[in-house]
Amino acid sequence: MGASLSLYIHVPFCASNNRGRCDYCDFYSTADENLQNDYIDTFISAVIEDVKYQIKYFNVSEIPTVYIGGGTPSVLGRHIGVLLDALKKINGFAPVEITVEANPESATEEFLCACRDGGVNRLSLGVQTFHEPSREVVNRVGNVKMLDERLALCSRFFPSSLSVDLITGLPYQNEEIVLEDVRRLLDFDPVHVSLYSLSVESGTPLARKLENKKIFLPDRDKADALWLTARDALIEAGFYHYEVSNFARNGKRCLHNIRYWLMEGWLGAGPSASGTVIYKEEGAGIAKRFTYAPDLIAYVNSPFIETAICEELNKAALVRESLLMGYRYCEGPDAEIFKRRFGRSVEDCIPETLSRWKDRDKMLFLNSFLYEAFNELDLISTI
Repeated sequence: MGASLSLYIHVPFCASNNRGRCDYCDFYSTADENLQNDYIDTFISAVIEDVKYQIKYFNVSEIPTVYIGGGTPSVLGRHIGVLLDALKKINGFAPVEITVEANPESATEEFLCACRDGGVNRLSLGVQTFHEPSREVVNRVGNVKMLDERLALCSRFFPSSLSVDLITGLPYQNEEIVLEDVRRLLDFDPVHVSLYSLSVESGTPLARKLENKKIFLPDRDKADALWLTARDALIEAGFYHYEVSNFARNGKRCLHNIRYWLMEGWLGAGPSASGTVIYKEEGAGIAKRFTYAPDLIAYVNSPFIETAICEELNKAALVRESLLMGYRYCEGPDAEIFKRRFGRSVEDCIPETLSRWKDRDKMLFLNSFLYEAFNELDLISTI
C-alpha cells in the first residue's frame, strides 16, 4: 500500500497596494501584477505537473487534506477553479478537507464561487485587525468597510467552515482595540480563529522601520497581555484553544494542520514550498525533507523534486521535531505514532521533563518546556 501524505501548495502571488506587500510578511511572494498576469497559467500547469510527479515519486496512495496558501491564493481569482479542477482529475484525489487562504481585498464573489464549485470546504481569511491606524502603519491593504463587506460575503459562501486570522501586538493596539477586534469578528460567525502575536522577522520592512525608530511596538509583557486578552475573549465565546495559536468551535479543528503537528507527512508544491516524507519502516525514525527555492521563474521552468534542496532527517532530529510540533497541539504527540516511529515512547525519551511539567501548561509555556525536553534527550547514538 502506498503512502498517505497531505498536500501543501504555495501560491507566490500577492495583491499590490502600490507600496508592496505587508511590512511584517517574510513569506515568498511577488506583488508585481505584470509578472502575475504573465505567469498565473504557467504556474498552475507547473504545480499540477509537480504534484503528479511527487505522487509517483513517493508512491502516494492517498491525499487526505490539501492546503493552498501563500502569498495570497485569492489573487488567482477565477483561475483557482482551473487549479482545483486539475487536482480533481488526478487519480485517487479525494481529500476530506481542502483549505484555501484568502485576503479580504481579493476574496471576490467570482473567487469564492470558483472555490466552492471546485470542492473547497474550508476558507481561511486574513483579517488581522479592524483598527485602521494599526493596519495602515504595517501597510495592510484595505479598510474596515471593505473588511465588513468581505467577511459577510465569505460567511455566506462558507457558513460553517470560515476560519479567520487575527494579529495582536501591532502598533497602536491596546486591550480595548483587541477586544473590539474579537467582538466584530464574532458577528460573522467564524468557526475557527488563528490568533497570532506579531513577530518581527529579520529583513522585513517592519524590522527596518523599527531599527530606524519610525514606528514602535508594545513591549514584550504588553504584547503578551494583549494576546492573552484576545485568547480569553475567544474562550469565553465558546472556542476551544486546541493549538498554540489556534481556536475552534466543536468539530472544526483544521485537519491539515493537525497532520503537521503530529508529523504525519506532506508533499509541498510551488516556489519556497517544503515537504516532509517520513519513512514507514517500523522504528526507523528518519525522514526526507525537500524545499523549493523561492524563485517563481526557476520553479515553472523545472517543477521537479530533483531541483529542490533535499535533506535527510535522522532519528535524533526527527525526535526533536516531533516533540516541538507535537506539544504545540493540546493533546501532545500521538503516542502510538511516536512509539511505532522511534521504537520508544515519549515517556522513555523525556521522563524527567514530563514529571516536572505534569500539572503545568505546556502549550502556553512551550519554549520553556522544549528547552528542558531537548536538554534531557539522549545523544543521537542512544536515541
